[in-house]
Amino acid sequence: MLNIYSCKKFLALVLLLGFIAACSDSDEQAATEMAMDSLVSAEWLNEHLNDPDLVVLDCTVLVQMGGEGGFSIASGRASYEDGHIPTAGFADLMGDLSDSESPYQFAVPSPEVFANAMNALGVNDNSRVVLYDASGSAWAARVWWMLRWIGFDRAALLDGGLAAWTSAGYPTSTEAAIRPAGTLTVALRPELIVDKNEVHAAIGDDSVNIIDALSEPVYRGDVTMYARPGHIAGASNMPMMSLLDDTGHFRPRNELDEVLLGDRDTRSITYCGGGIAASANAFVMTREGFTDVAVYTASLQEWASDESLPMEVAPDPDAEHE
Repeated sequence: MLNIYSCKKFLALVLLLGFIAACSDSDEQAATEMAMDSLVSAEWLNEHLNDPDLVVLDCTVLVQMGGEGGFSIASGRASYEDGHIPTAGFADLMGDLSDSESPYQFAVPSPEVFANAMNALGVNDNSRVVLYDASGSAWAARVWWMLRWIGFDRAALLDGGLAAWTSAGYPTSTEAAIRPAGTLTVALRPELIVDKNEVHAAIGDDSVNIIDALSEPVYRGDVTMYARPGHIAGASNMPMMSLLDDTGHFRPRNELDEVLLGDRDTRSITYCGGGIAASANAFVMTREGFTDVAVYTASLQEWASDESLPMEVAPDPDAEHE
């Protein structure tokens, strides 16, 4: 039989184990509540908007299309100031999130410069970050990819962007976000961003899949947006816009399976004109289980301007049936 002393020890042990279990359940519940998918809905964001660790960033860049494939771009800061998701800061892809010394637009800055710019926006190692823009999510995806490049994995895109937020009836704000500066550790993944030399080496290499994220007419060479028409030699075409539905949301998984190119374990390099649409492709591919994806961020801005780098045009498939 247990004596009184032994009973007290037994009861104390039971209480201790119960306390540990309760703490464990509490920690698991907190972890579940803090978890965030890489793609969040407007409803989710509205529910979590005031979470103390959540940093929301507007990444908008404005694009104005012109005739014969021409276009112009402008900072989205004025659009942000006119109205943005409450608490959102402005991530300036035409400012401190790009290398101003480069001859190419949206050139990637050094990892340290990029991390410092994110620090200034209030991002730290323990933050969760939701990124959005006012057109197609590609600009937000570029910031998402650069965060991933420096080793930060606690970021998500707002599915449908600003339009999804306003369509759901949620309010916008004109108040600038003021957050204390954060500290973001760089744990660089250099393989996520490639240069022209790696792309050139991949041409004709069956172990690497080169993917053009531009529209089919640009890929074929029917429309010229850069110094030369067509696409990088050997590249396949997966237009970024094919990943979205008519509302600007990313397509569901069963539809994406019909669009995505290549094997999920094959090295894939995406490119476009300046590495923006390509980042959206890379975001979707990574989210859908592709394990080795990189973005050629200089893209056709650089490639097409160098006559030594091979490009090709594709025949119009409709013309073959005429």
